[in-house]
Amino acid sequence: MALLKTFKGGAHVEHHKNTNEKATVIMPVPSKALIPMLQHIGAVCTPLVKKGDMVKVGQKIGDSEAFVSSPIHSSVSGKVTDVKPYLYPGGMEVMSVEIETDGLQELWEGISPPDRLDKSAIVKAIRESGVVGLGGAGFPTHVKLSPPPGKPIDVLIINGAECEPYITSDYREMLESADDIIEGINIIKGIVGAKKAYIAIESNKPEAMKLMEKKAGLSGDFQVIGLKTRYPQGAEKQLIYAATKRKVPAGGLPSDIGVVVQNINTVSFIAKYMRTGMPMISRRLTVDGSAVKSPANVEVLIGTQLKDVFEFCGGFTEKPAKVIMGGPMMGVAQFSLETSVLKQTNAILALNAKDAVLPEESVCIRCGRCAMTCPMNLMPLYINASVQLRDYDSAKAYGVNDCIECGCCSYVCPAKRHLVQSIRLAKTELRKKK
Repeated sequence: MALLKTFKGGAHVEHHKNTNEKATVIMPVPSKALIPMLQHIGAVCTPLVKKGDMVKVGQKIGDSEAFVSSPIHSSVSGKVTDVKPYLYPGGMEVMSVEIETDGLQELWEGISPPDRLDKSAIVKAIRESGVVGLGGAGFPTHVKLSPPPGKPIDVLIINGAECEPYITSDYREMLESADDIIEGINIIKGIVGAKKAYIAIESNKPEAMKLMEKKAGLSGDFQVIGLKTRYPQGAEKQLIYAATKRKVPAGGLPSDIGVVVQNINTVSFIAKYMRTGMPMISRRLTVDGSAVKSPANVEVLIGTQLKDVFEFCGGFTEKPAKVIMGGPMMGVAQFSLETSVLKQTNAILALNAKDAVLPEESVCIRCGRCAMTCPMNLMPLYINASVQLRDYDSAKAYGVNDCIECGCCSYVCPAKRHLVQSIRLAKTELRKKK
């Protein structure tokens, strides 16, 4: 199968796919779950339980009336010991539900497979499941499956690129749950009315590509697309261009050009949920890094604290200098191991001092590598210069809000400029100003 011509820009990063061949292991129930009321892009949920309440597995404990939001369910059974703001993995305080688990994992009585009466009923059920984009972004899935009137969808793309270093949770899903992926594709195709469906997989995953091609031959419902291994091949806009040569307009959405993109794990979850009625209470994540004793792919209950996950993987070989939720390119460094696993957590990495060191900046040499590498065709050096002058309006004029924060510019910069950090600062200041 010929590889598609890839997107412009990007970088060749070291893969570090150390857990490729490590089958998923299930982590036991933790003694405590800390479940934030924000595990998605959109409005924060309001807690539906109070201190002293008893809860069961799959019970809804948080929800919002906002369209762009997703309900939160208890991943454990036990007693609610507190409902108060806790520091969130992103660094802000978010209302959270703390549950002391009883180890029984009693199921909530209301769990049952949802009705499939029509498309609207299925979309409503998907919202009730609490599923969000499981590739890391956390965008509520039911919103993506509800394109605005007058914007027909003809292409569905299933994202199996998994281009970030270390992370192999999507790869394991393809190997371990291929039939669920096929079923999920058919469900989503029916909802959005897409005539074509593609699974896009990077070429460094030949076993997954081979299996998905076999399934495609049996079902005839989708096509497998091989992608050049290049970061950030799995970014939504870059993936769409690689698969269809369509371009999402600046400030626009994939639905503007007739496309819906879903992560491979999201699609698989939808199939399982429609069959069982079990909402989003757990997820597979990759645990890796130079300070981790036994790297693994682990099925973890939502709300499990990071310290418990690392302990399950044998602890540390040395004190970690940096812990990252997500991948090394786009993940977020954590301030504490007390923070917990979210729906969109696809990996946690613990790095030793050598791998965690932040290079010292030197003066920009105007080589232009950041601009040549940027997959969004931006000029990171000019954005960085504007931020240093606190001229955030100029940063906006240079397109800072179009930046996907992939980190390619910082990765290739010979002067080791902290470009992504300055871009995030500019976005924050512009949001405050707005």
